[in-house]
Amino acid sequence: MNMYKILSYDEPGYAKVFSYLSWRVAVLNFIDELELQNIHYVECHQNTDEVFILLEGTCSLIFAITNDQQEVVEYEKINLEKNKIYVVNQGVYHTHILSKDAKVVVIEQEDTSYENSHRIYLDEKEKSKLVNFINGV
Repeated sequence: MNMYKILSYDEPGYAKVFSYLSWRVAVLNFIDELELQNIHYVECHQNTDEVFILLEGTCSLIFAITNDQQEVVEYEKINLEKNKIYVVNQGVYHTHILSKDAKVVVIEQEDTSYENSHRIYLDEKEKSKLVNFINGV
């Protein structure tokens, strides 16, 4: 009788590794699009909170504070600590920056998708503002 599973994902990017009922567990590894200069949008999930657990490397969660017109007015950042659980609340705009050796567990509702999430795409001025914020300029 098989009593357990061992699951892993070591390729670049995001991949679902397990789902149960309405929840999925995924692994997010470094991918070029998560380097600071390649961040093109922030997103919020309209139907679910999202959980992040840093296993290896470094990951910064970037939060975008928006106005009533859904324009970014400022950013906040938190550097994840290994083995701590970070919950991004439903409706909060965010993105993340990972180091090349990063491995992050992501837990969210199984039906989280582009259809029930919203993105704010950053123009060159806003991307510059984000880079300056992260670099402390």
